[in-house]
Amino acid sequence: MAPLVRFAPSPTGYLHIGNARPALLNALFARARGGRFLLRLDDTDRERSTEAFAQAAAEDLAWLGIVPDLFARQSDRAAIHDAAAERLKALGRLYPCYETPEELERRRKRQLGRGLPPIYDRAALALTEAQIAAYAAEGRRPHWRFKLDARTVAWDDLVRGPAHVDCASLSDPVLIRADGSYLYTLPSVVDDAEMGVSHVIRGEDHVTNTGVQIQLFEALGAPVPVFGHHNLLTTADGEGLSKRLGHLSLRSLREAGYEPAAVRALAVLTGSAEAVRPVASLDELAGLVDLAQISRAPARFDPQELDGLNARLVHAMPHAEVAERLAALGIPEDRAEAFWLAVRANLAKVDEAAAWWAVVAGPVSPVVTDAGLVAAAAETLPAEPFDGETWKAWTGAVRARTGAKGKALFMPLRLALTGLDHGPDLAGLLPLIGRDRAARRLAGETA
Repeated sequence: MAPLVRFAPSPTGYLHIGNARPALLNALFARARGGRFLLRLDDTDRERSTEAFAQAAAEDLAWLGIVPDLFARQSDRAAIHDAAAERLKALGRLYPCYETPEELERRRKRQLGRGLPPIYDRAALALTEAQIAAYAAEGRRPHWRFKLDARTVAWDDLVRGPAHVDCASLSDPVLIRADGSYLYTLPSVVDDAEMGVSHVIRGEDHVTNTGVQIQLFEALGAPVPVFGHHNLLTTADGEGLSKRLGHLSLRSLREAGYEPAAVRALAVLTGSAEAVRPVASLDELAGLVDLAQISRAPARFDPQELDGLNARLVHAMPHAEVAERLAALGIPEDRAEAFWLAVRANLAKVDEAAAWWAVVAGPVSPVVTDAGLVAAAAETLPAEPFDGETWKAWTGAVRARTGAKGKALFMPLRLALTGLDHGPDLAGLLPLIGRDRAARRLAGETA
């Protein structure tokens, strides 16, 4: 059966490059197998979730090329979560606890002081009806914990191979807060089960959660999905990424002019067996992803490597792929293709083309460092039309007139024509600059 995978971000901030890694791994996994991709917003945090961040998540995924086949909000599914919670209560697997955070912290410290593991001691299970009534009279409302079976839960991980968690070493997790709101675990499991998610591919920080969640699937009588836990993406310094801190947000990368294909390749191939390289096609990238070959070491996202990837993609882009963007930069349609082919090898980002169009169209203040050579160049400037061979023929004539060659020939001409000591090959720029503008610049005029 074709897989159904999901990406379930919380709309509490902008997605960052670390979020892009599981989103892409899931989407590419489904793409390679004819499956479906579900975007499910984990918006049960009522205070911090916003509609603006929800819309931004969809926009950022679309920029990466991910278009969900299905969409859901966990906040719309509260009745389903409530029904599952009631089933667990009836089974005796979800039980009320009345300790305050301060009481739990004191108990934890006592256990540590006695050399015991700081796990919850299930004291709430021994409460009498009178004690519960006394807590209620104080105005205390219970939080609810899931009673774990004290056993080892094992699974075959898509990334890590055979994996297990000893649930006897864990505290019974809180699934429902005292205010009645759900923590991550219960809605996630209930929705995965109810929506038929077949594969859960996520970061390795969820490995311990998986032992708990498998017990929860089993308690609800639901099929257990296949799990895969990949390494996490960090900054180049090994720092964890955070939506709250705005680390390398997809929005900021897009606004900075990076190509989504460069971001995709670095987010997915970093820390895998495949060499990180530009991959323009989603289908090709999907064919390169092998979850079993992902490294166990953290995957470091280096912005300098992103710069290099982006430049390599830009250098290979045909004009048709950037035509609309060049038009938005104000580059005339009838000259855009010749201009693009002339300048793309000098660009790291597409929008840098605007600076080179300013060199072509002017005004440019020429820099004259060799007046005699520039004067000879003005005298030998050929008549139009200019083409790709004009530069070679013209510089040959200047060489014959002055005896200059190499850098002594080309640098004074570049400075006079562009005002810069670097840039694209002038064989491509000269026909775009045109004879009239070139002649004026050679004469020292700003043109």
